[in-house]
Amino acid sequence: MHGTHTPILIVDDDRETCALVRQYFERHDFAVSVAHDGQGLMRELERAKPALVILDVMLPGKNGFDLCRDIRAASDVPVIMLTAVNDLTDRVVGLEIGADDYVPKPFEPRELLARARAVIRRKSGAMAARPDEELRGFTFDGFSISLATREVKAPDGVVVPLTAAEFDLLAAFVQNPRRTLTRDQLLELTTGREVLAFDRSIDILVSRLRKKLERNATAPSPIQTIRGTGYFFSASVQKA
Repeated sequence: MHGTHTPILIVDDDRETCALVRQYFERHDFAVSVAHDGQGLMRELERAKPALVILDVMLPGKNGFDLCRDIRAASDVPVIMLTAVNDLTDRVVGLEIGADDYVPKPFEPRELLARARAVIRRKSGAMAARPDEELRGFTFDGFSISLATREVKAPDGVVVPLTAAEFDLLAAFVQNPRRTLTRDQLLELTTGREVLAFDRSIDILVSRLRKKLERNATAPSPIQTIRGTGYFFSASVQKA
């Protein structure tokens, strides 16, 4: 394999799945490392320096969610979670703990490849942002949000604890204020993927974000539901 091949890491205890992914991705200019458990994952993360980790939820020992947290504590490498086909909980938890995307099993290798390329492309684009873009910030209703530090402060100056998925959702809203955004648009803006039928991960994330932005009963969250369509960010947003 040549040095120009993009390194990725697949973590799955199903050796057949690993072999399938490895064979398919190597045909498309990727250098694939494989691990079957958490110990192997952390070893390969250090050794191979992958541009992407594809991580199965169901693993022996530590599960994929715990391992995703471990990865996030050590690295900002993008992570795609492989989840149960109909398990919404898996998808939401994955986004909550910092996964960049999810693909339900069983999957088509072609779809996984497309998701992988999209996630790596978004990461590369973020890294290549100009300094003035990196320093962008916004204020609304006394809150301040920094896209550079990924930090949100309440009007009293206290940092609002947001998960990666909640921050990405809020960033999408403040960059598109007073516009009705459909679930499809929000999912595309936050994860770069199309919404799946009956996928309610955005609704759950909106609900959690609202609670963190509500200061009291007289100051409700600026995220309004547009029935049958999506959501509307009603606050006046200024660039900082």
